[in-house]
Amino acid sequence: MDAPHHQNVHTVRSHGARVARSHVYDWIILFLLMVLYLIIYLVHPFRRYVGRDMMTDLRFPLKEVTVRFWVVPLYAVVLPLIIFLGFYYRRKDVYDLHHSILGLLFTVFATGVLTEATKNATGRPRPDFFWRCFPDGQDFYDLAGDVICHGKESMIRDGYKSFPSGHASWSFAGLTFLSLYLAGKITAFDQRGHVGKLCVVVFPLLVASGVAITLVDDYFHHWVDVFGGAILGLIVATICYLQFFPPPYHAQSWGPYAYFRMLEELRRSTNGTSNHLTNLIRNRDFAFPTEIRDGNALLT
Repeated sequence: MDAPHHQNVHTVRSHGARVARSHVYDWIILFLLMVLYLIIYLVHPFRRYVGRDMMTDLRFPLKEVTVRFWVVPLYAVVLPLIIFLGFYYRRKDVYDLHHSILGLLFTVFATGVLTEATKNATGRPRPDFFWRCFPDGQDFYDLAGDVICHGKESMIRDGYKSFPSGHASWSFAGLTFLSLYLAGKITAFDQRGHVGKLCVVVFPLLVASGVAITLVDDYFHHWVDVFGGAILGLIVATICYLQFFPPPYHAQSWGPYAYFRMLEELRRSTNGTSNHLTNLIRNRDFAFPTEIRDGNALLT
């Protein structure tokens, strides 16, 4: 079923502080995750042995990437945030806004930590490693046969960080979360056969796939790097999304768990109040005011 328009709204002003306080530890963990990501990013990757016979697969041209890395957060983080705000403007549901933002940020930074940690641990050379190591084309090797690079240190350091692809992992992390979010909001899997809804859900994944393909075309990553990054981002996004929202095929996929839990608590509270008043009336310990004694009172 489609998401209904609710008479009782829950805005940032009325319930925002309460929702944020209930998740204060989650925000602290998120902050620590950001710090951990920065620390791991600055760590030098493992310097893997690269011999002369390995250079055949590492001699591809050194060129600029089609999609710069600073562009990735724009479509993988900023764009989903704008869409979240759009749904909030329509529904006025602070539970949905808070959990979508928290879930997205957890997704991208958890993916970032796993990506950078794996890059540093594996130290796999990029397809253009030869030109990063020997920019003048003159290669040198030590007695063990390992490379003796004389290129720019930052280029060499980045040359050992091929697996997995950060472009691919970030792209699939943010856009998979967005795809699942949209699937829930438009109830794409409501068994009514609306193919247009499916197109909306698939489009973010097509964008992420397109970015991943450019990385192979630019000789910036091996295809295994891109595939691994895509799988990593997709898995982390799915786990984080399901932490806050029902699966897209669920009847209540249009809202977060917290919203329905709040409604259930409100219903129980209202029923409890109604039962208490009923018992008071039966025991003659309570009398309705004169003006509504003969009418119907609505408990809200």
